[in-house]
This record gives sequence, structure tokens and C-alpha cells, in this order.
Amino acid sequence: MRRSTSQAIIAITLILMVTGLMVLSLSGHLAPLQGLILRPFSGIQSWIALRVAATRELLSSPRDVASLREEITQLESEVTRLHQEIISLREQAAEAEILAALLDYARAKPESSYRATNVIGRDVSPFLRSIWINGGSDTGFSRGMPVVTQQGLVGRIVEVFPTIARVQLISDPEASVNVKLQQSRTDGLLSPQLNGELWVDLIDQTVTVTQGELVLTSGLGGKYPTDIPIGQILNVRRRDYELFQQAVIQPSVDFDDIDIVLIITNFRPLPLEHIAP
Repeated sequence: MRRSTSQAIIAITLILMVTGLMVLSLSGHLAPLQGLILRPFSGIQSWIALRVAATRELLSSPRDVASLREEITQLESEVTRLHQEIISLREQAAEAEILAALLDYARAKPESSYRATNVIGRDVSPFLRSIWINGGSDTGFSRGMPVVTQQGLVGRIVEVFPTIARVQLISDPEASVNVKLQQSRTDGLLSPQLNGELWVDLIDQTVTVTQGELVLTSGLGGKYPTDIPIGQILNVRRRDYELFQQAVIQPSVDFDDIDIVLIITNFRPLPLEHIAP
């Protein structure tokens, strides 16, 4: 009986204590005591959390490094691909610009028929100035056909094979072109020099030649059509005791920077017996 009474008293006491603590907690009177009790446990919990995070990072770092290396490799490959695309797009844009200029040239001279083709090679000999083009007898090219760009006269075809052809440049020492000076209305002969200079010979001494005057094909001799630009007069060499005067010209075509040319396919030149096949 006494044991039952003691247990009941203890239970009631515990209930009263719990109820009192809940009332005190809800009223905020236990906040200082809770902070005092929980502060050590909070520090221990923070210490444990930091150590767990460090351990987890240490265990996962090898996988992270491998993943980063793989991602860097992929990014480098993508950058290389993008660089190649940029180069390709620039080449396409430059080619489109050249083709547009060639088209404008062809439209300005509708009396001629043209076929565009790429330059695929250059002769490296200082005594043989010529280029190789992509196209030959299979594409309708034949010896003697004039070759131009939007800037002016390049030369003419002197060797033809089924799929390629060689073009002799007007800067070749063996080449010669009958020309006329646009302003002074006189004829002359284009004479390339071994040093790369282009001279106009056989200019009448009585003619006044001016610097900057345009030099065109005259059509004489039957090698080229008329009125194709060749260059401009740089300076004149005139001596009173000579029968003719000479002029040095600046060619309108940059022979070291030719990528695409036009072949005049409907021009029928005189035979090229003097040029070896």
C-alpha cells in the first residue's frame, strides 16, 4: 500500500515538474538556461560537422579532379573545333568576296564567256613565272585562252592536260603583250624583266606619257582581247638619242596572291607555235 502511494506521489511530482518546465519554457523563462546547456553541445556538433565535411571532401576529391580534367579536355577540343570553324568561315567569306568581284567583272564585259577555276600551284623558278589551275581539256580549256581576275590580266594558258593547265603570267620574261596607253592613246609592248619589273617598250618619243596613266591590252597580235587592264605607269625613261621611250608600270594584279581566276573561253587566239607544248 505504501509502495503504491509512493509511486503515485512520484508520478504526480514528475507530471507537475514537466508541466512547470513546459510553462516556464513557453513563457521564455528557461531560455537563458537552455542556451547555457545547449552551447557546449552546439560546439561539439559544429566540430563534428566540419570533420565530416572535410573527410567527405578528401574522399571525393580524386573523382572531382578526374572529372575536372575530363571537362577541361572536352573544352579544349571544343575550342579547337570552334577555331577551325572560324578559319573555315573566313576562307569561305574571302572566297565569296572574290567570286562576287569576278562576277561583277564578267557582267561588265558581257561579250566574253568566262569559267572560274582555282589556282592549285605556282612555279618556284625565278625564270619561269606561271601558275597551275584546276581544270584542263576535260573542262574545255585550251592553249591560248586568256586568264584574268577582277583586277586585270593574269596571262594565258600555255599547257593543257586533262584535269590541270599551266598559265604563263604576263610577268614571265618570255611573255609579251601588245598594249596601249589609255590617256596618250599610243601603243607599246609589255616587256617583263628578269628582276620582276614590267616595262612598256616601243613608246613613240613624241608622245607625252603621264604618271598614273592606265595601261590596257590593245588586241594587236591576236593574243588577247582589247581593253583588259594591265597596270599603271610608275615612271618614264626617255632619252633624246633613242628612237623610243620606256615606262615602268605597276601591275594591277598581285601575282603572289591569286586564288581564283577567270578563263575567257570564247576567245580564239592566234596559234602558239613559238611556245613549247
